[in-house]
Amino acid sequence: MEKVRFGIIGVGNMGSAHAKNLFEGKVPGAELTAICDLKPARLEWAKGEFGDSVALFEDYKEMLKSGLCDAVLIATPHYDHPIISMEAFDSGLHVLSEKPIGVYTKKILELNAAAEKSGKVFGIMYNQRTNCFFQKMREMVKNGELGELKRCIWIITDWYRTQQYFNSGGWRATWAGEGGGVLMNQCPHNLDLWQWIFGMPTEIFASCAIGKYHDIEVEDDVTAMAKYANGATGVFITTTGETPGTNRLEVTGSKGKLVYENGHLMYSKLAQDERVYTFETDEVFGDIEAETVEIEVPGGTGEQHVGILKNFTNHILNGEELLAPGVEGINGLSIANAMVLSSWKNEWVSLPNDGEEFYARLSEKIKTSRHKEDLGIVADTSGTYGTN
Repeated sequence: MEKVRFGIIGVGNMGSAHAKNLFEGKVPGAELTAICDLKPARLEWAKGEFGDSVALFEDYKEMLKSGLCDAVLIATPHYDHPIISMEAFDSGLHVLSEKPIGVYTKKILELNAAAEKSGKVFGIMYNQRTNCFFQKMREMVKNGELGELKRCIWIITDWYRTQQYFNSGGWRATWAGEGGGVLMNQCPHNLDLWQWIFGMPTEIFASCAIGKYHDIEVEDDVTAMAKYANGATGVFITTTGETPGTNRLEVTGSKGKLVYENGHLMYSKLAQDERVYTFETDEVFGDIEAETVEIEVPGGTGEQHVGILKNFTNHILNGEELLAPGVEGINGLSIANAMVLSSWKNEWVSLPNDGEEFYARLSEKIKTSRHKEDLGIVADTSGTYGTN
């Protein structure tokens, strides 16, 4: 195979940007050959943008069996991601899914099994994994430069949204349409990075406020605590109801601390491992000398979405290591599900779990959801990436 032929399913906000990047040749070794969308207006946009060089479909099943694609990029509403992915695998196609990988882990366990059985490449659009600052933090943690991990705190409250944002689509902020609120829509990247850098927690306890700042039926304010196998702890705070917001990631270990905020990565390195010092020193109120420096990170925030497209394509063509394997999409989703379930039950939730209880409770929420299929609003197809 000399080129990977991509078909895109869903050309709203994200899908239209992916389509333009592929069509404009920003991903060497890839070409855009097909687009599918249920909305005639979006297909009209694609026709005007790409002419006759890209085949257009209203039914994704027809696109899957057309023979025009080697891989599909799925940019549909959340609930459809695993369903379409599994059908694509059955059709012998590689799959790159937008985040989140789905809404509930019970379905993603089924998806991951289907992906493995297919033998095809499975990726997820975790574009923040291309961010060189997060890559550097992960490298330092995994290499043991921070010593024994103690705590990870992420305050990510710069997701401010107005009521009009939630009114802009019948699916938004509903259990039936979106499957959740800030954790499902705004925070999948953060939850992925949290575990990618620091590791998966073993227990979660959370307070997820439903419609605290907006007239919505899902969570818009979350404060969560996590426990880890080695005794470390974590805190995750997020909301769509605060401004000005904060975006600060802090990782602490026995040898020092990393803080990433406002585009700067600061490293406070201890002169001695705290776990050794505390038991060897004769000082009663002693402290350890620390040097704080800013770490220069070449590459900055990375290539983002185009970077994931390039990596996925290069993996298929040349065997390049996959930066964001689709099977890892279940990790951040598991944390999100555990946070919401913990809030519903007001108790700690263990990880991993089979997802059955969360799915059962979600199903009850869906029955009374006020989700509307269509409010006559056409998604932005400007071909530029925006925030969810």
